[in-house]
Amino acid sequence: MVETREIFRNFPFLLQIAFYVIAFSTIAIFIYGFYLRIQKYRKGRADARLDNLFGRFMKAAAIMGKNSTVFKRDAFAGFAHWLIFWGFIILLIGTAIVAIDHDFLRLIGVHILQGTFYLGFSLVLDVFGVFFLVGLLMMMVRRAKKPAQLDYTRNDLKPDQYNRKGYATDDKIFLWLLFLIGLTGFLIEGVRIAADRPAFEVWSPVGWAIADLIDSMGMTSAANTIHLYGWWVHAVMVMFFIAYIPYSKAMHMLIDFANLMFNDDLAAKRLPRVDEERMKVGMGYNTIQDFTWKELMDFDACTKCGRCHSVCPARNAGTALSPRDLILDLRTHADRAIGSPEWFQQTFAKEPTAGKKIAGEVISKDVLWSCTTCMACVETCPVGIEHLTSIVNLRRALVDEGNMETMLQDTLANIGDYGNSFGQSERNRAAWTKELDFKIKDVRKEEAEYLWFVGDYASYDGRIQDISRRVARVLTKAGVDFGLLYEGEKNAGNDVRRVGEEGLYEMLVEDNMAVLEKSRFKKIFTTDPHSYNTIKNEYPEFGGSYEIEHYTGLLLRLIKDGTLKINKKLGYKVTYHDPCYLGRYNGEVDAPRQLMEALGVELQDMPRCKENSFCCGAGGGRIWMDDSKMEERPSENRIKEALTLGDVPYFIVACPKDYAMFSDAVKTSGNEGKIEVKDIIHLVEEAI
Repeated sequence: MVETREIFRNFPFLLQIAFYVIAFSTIAIFIYGFYLRIQKYRKGRADARLDNLFGRFMKAAAIMGKNSTVFKRDAFAGFAHWLIFWGFIILLIGTAIVAIDHDFLRLIGVHILQGTFYLGFSLVLDVFGVFFLVGLLMMMVRRAKKPAQLDYTRNDLKPDQYNRKGYATDDKIFLWLLFLIGLTGFLIEGVRIAADRPAFEVWSPVGWAIADLIDSMGMTSAANTIHLYGWWVHAVMVMFFIAYIPYSKAMHMLIDFANLMFNDDLAAKRLPRVDEERMKVGMGYNTIQDFTWKELMDFDACTKCGRCHSVCPARNAGTALSPRDLILDLRTHADRAIGSPEWFQQTFAKEPTAGKKIAGEVISKDVLWSCTTCMACVETCPVGIEHLTSIVNLRRALVDEGNMETMLQDTLANIGDYGNSFGQSERNRAAWTKELDFKIKDVRKEEAEYLWFVGDYASYDGRIQDISRRVARVLTKAGVDFGLLYEGEKNAGNDVRRVGEEGLYEMLVEDNMAVLEKSRFKKIFTTDPHSYNTIKNEYPEFGGSYEIEHYTGLLLRLIKDGTLKINKKLGYKVTYHDPCYLGRYNGEVDAPRQLMEALGVELQDMPRCKENSFCCGAGGGRIWMDDSKMEERPSENRIKEALTLGDVPYFIVACPKDYAMFSDAVKTSGNEGKIEVKDIIHLVEEAI
């Protein structure tokens, strides 16, 4: 007997014709749904994401193949998804080989599904079919445990104001349909083997085991009948699934690859400029057509996994913002405004109309102003959604209207008038240096190796000026040649830009670059991660390319090369807070830790650390806004997390805003005397 199998086993000709009619109808429905999606994205604005297509494709393929973004911080879900992904891919390839062999090659007298190839083909498909089913079962078990991130409850609306049963229905259909397709595939394989018992079918171990079960149940005589009906049940479910893909959650299988392929590695780290054409109609987004095609794709790419929802400091503080809900609301609005093929959607008691402004109406201002721009949502998203760009572009529309808190408005006015958020005279920017017993160079007048870009808080906040003086003393003791811009320095603009005040941001960049170009230095260092981020990632787009580093990296290098001598090992037990703009935005998590190791302190990391650090709540202009309505401030939440470590007396920071936020949080949370906030320079100064 030739090692092969008949595709339409015992099928009359008319049943075969019926199958092809259903199959072509299914393909037509799929193509139409896919076409509607493409038309939707074409209505978005242009976006320069079409460069290096091969490189982008290979990068996305590597991410998808390894399932690396799904594995991140959730090994169970990652492994389950890996099993489902590769099980599905191999079964899809197997189905394609069957179709090519039966529908095309046999017409020219070629038959590849036979002999040794068929035996290997059968074994591989059985193995990966098991992977597929095991992965789906793992996901079912996970959902049965009802993890918090999969809860569709909203922070910002009452239960009678929205309905998300459509989402839950879609989830169940997607999961169960795939599982039943895999299960019935094995069933029809088993009854086919039971009917004839060809010896070579031992290469289909799962099918062979099912055939043994059928024999033991005395149902062998009915195998052919079961096969016929089972084959059709399986085929109809497969056809329904194919037709269902463009209209459901299943579309993420295609969109997510594209979204990862067109993802910007600098998303959030470098925000998009507003071109002159856009400025004619406004700085921000007001209609769905204002979004780019990539942003519209972002909305559809969301699988509702809830990872961004669970890590968001604003949501954890009880504010109106959930990054997941924001993306899903934008998807719903895009579907209503542009037209969408989705079958299962959320609904609202009061549906937003297509003509409504998005910023402030479709998406409330409370949602938009709650964001700390910590980038946790972007970093944790497994499918490359760039939440922060959409949030900032919507904020720009609110800023255009003046739709913001008075305190924030006043702060922006101060920055515009005085170049700093404190509203103090520019001449006072370097007043903190007067208590030093040495003079720091003015790089506008004399050359220095390093320019220290100090930033507003380290220059004007009384609590942090002492930290600045300590940095100056340590660097001077090490013989570092550095200087300041004095009153020539203005706010770097990182948080101004993330507030949405793009015009003011560009003015600050222009003013700072004008001074920098006339100054004499080789490198920049800063104690402020916010300034570090924008000078490193955003100034180059305006023509300002500077070599810049954070002071922890500079201090570590001075210790390693022996320039800065450590006279005693401290022996303290500490925990360390990774600043969002240093760790998550720019990947610098090692230098501070290596520095503390060199100082002889024992570091005990909090559960949320490094790129997964929990925001202090200051970013994105939140430090200039009222946070009294929060259920629990992010900074207080973080202090409580540190206290769970046990006997750790020191909470170490490496950011002026962190020092301000956490020093306050220790007091407001009633934990004075239990833990003390110190800047990393306190440790360095003591050790030398």
